[in-house]
Amino acid sequence: MTRPLLITDCDEVLLHMVRHFRGWLGEAHAIDFRIGHHDFATAMTKADGSTPEPDEMWALLGGFFPGQMHRQTLVPHAAEALATIGEGADVVVLTNLLDACRLARTEQLAGHGIEVRVETNQGGKGAPVAALVAQHADDRGDPVTVFVDDLAMHHDSVARHAPGVWRLHMISEPELAANVPPAPAAHARLDDWQAARDWIATRFADGRQAPDPTLHPEHDGAPA
Repeated sequence: MTRPLLITDCDEVLLHMVRHFRGWLGEAHAIDFRIGHHDFATAMTKADGSTPEPDEMWALLGGFFPGQMHRQTLVPHAAEALATIGEGADVVVLTNLLDACRLARTEQLAGHGIEVRVETNQGGKGAPVAALVAQHADDRGDPVTVFVDDLAMHHDSVARHAPGVWRLHMISEPELAANVPPAPAAHARLDDWQAARDWIATRFADGRQAPDPTLHPEHDGAPA
């Protein structure tokens, strides 16, 4: 049987990011960051009351990655869940960082006890997810695959490019989770890795590809 595949995001799924980004912005740049907005373009306010221009915002993110990645902390139960899942499935971290940050992210996760393949990406994740599924397929077909991410746009992208992939919406930061509804293109919303581990294990045990979301619109769980 083809070995199942878990493709998971990192920031706000495996590692906390925005809470540490907020701390650094305040300390180093006197910028207030409102986590609940979930939109970096409008969440930042400078000391003079203005918001950073898009180029400045991206430069700030570039200052955090990889220079401040050491601030990030592990999401509760994430390492244990991935270790359990990895006993019977392949695990890939697909993270939207510049390719130059791939080694830093790999080493960062390893430092938290998560030693898995890491792939960097820019833009929608649908095409790279489809490519990873194809890489793990064999003569018996595609592996049963679960995709985990905190952003609705990526679930939509995966639904369009790899519709047979199960999609789990997860936001590990409570301040964000409370203000973000379940992603319409995801099959479930679970913000806790213990519950997510069991949900993923069930998908793998069933051995079936995901249903067409336009025919079976359903969401398990709710924002924490």
